[in-house]
Amino acid sequence: MTKLNAYIEIARLNKPVGTLLLLWPTLWALWLAKEGLPDYHLIIIFMLGVFFMRSAGCVINDYADRKVDGFVERTKSRPLPSGRITEKQALVFFTLLCLISFLLVLGTDLHTVLLSFIGLGLAALYPFMKRYTHLPQIFLGLAFSWAIPMAYNAQGGSLLDMELWMLFVANLFWTVAYDTYYAMVDRDDDLVVGVKSSAILFGHFDLYIILLLQGLALSLLMWIGVIRQLPFPYYLSLLVCVLLFAKQHWQARDRQGPLCFKSFLDNNLVGGCLFIGLASSYLIG
Repeated sequence: MTKLNAYIEIARLNKPVGTLLLLWPTLWALWLAKEGLPDYHLIIIFMLGVFFMRSAGCVINDYADRKVDGFVERTKSRPLPSGRITEKQALVFFTLLCLISFLLVLGTDLHTVLLSFIGLGLAALYPFMKRYTHLPQIFLGLAFSWAIPMAYNAQGGSLLDMELWMLFVANLFWTVAYDTYYAMVDRDDDLVVGVKSSAILFGHFDLYIILLLQGLALSLLMWIGVIRQLPFPYYLSLLVCVLLFAKQHWQARDRQGPLCFKSFLDNNLVGGCLFIGLASSYLIG
């Protein structure tokens, strides 16, 4: 049971918010590509794929951070630094999760299968970028956004559609913003162990840059609505997102770790709100 709990922890099965943050943009893409009527089998494939690939990403992240997690208060009890899972076991688990994800994507078309290799590369690359750049959040954003062209293409949308890449960039901006809140929690420890992050790079401008990124994301999402001629529920959801972003900014204003983490977690509400607005717009459109 102790070993099972360790595998649950390293895959973050006990912390589903990351899976949801990856799931919402994937659902946006499916609904946008098929104008509100995505195929049920694709919904199932991508929901399961998101679950397994997010878990794989967490495992390889912990493997990459295995030498420093023991020096960070929030992460020192993770399975690898605490010795509950070996490095070899972590790599085997990562490979298994990736294999399951690949078997799932085989239920789509050839182009989506080929796109999945890029997604795997991004997921594996992100954790190691914290050693080389102060903007690893960009690589996380790319990894968390790559399911968008995969889902859009699988559902029959063209990879040349402007709305697809507007959605991709909007999600990239949003991901960098909310992961900066996450990085603010560990900023002091990261400075000691030498891990780089956007929170360190942005310094005292962190909250303002987060607001800028969120504003850019909302602007792109608004233009997608204009191009697709979506009705009022979509724009109402964007307005609610503005209020949610304002709440995040306010509660993190003193940069206290627990409240910055709360602002990060609250982005699940943003993703869900936008999905409800998009889906309901197609229902009444």
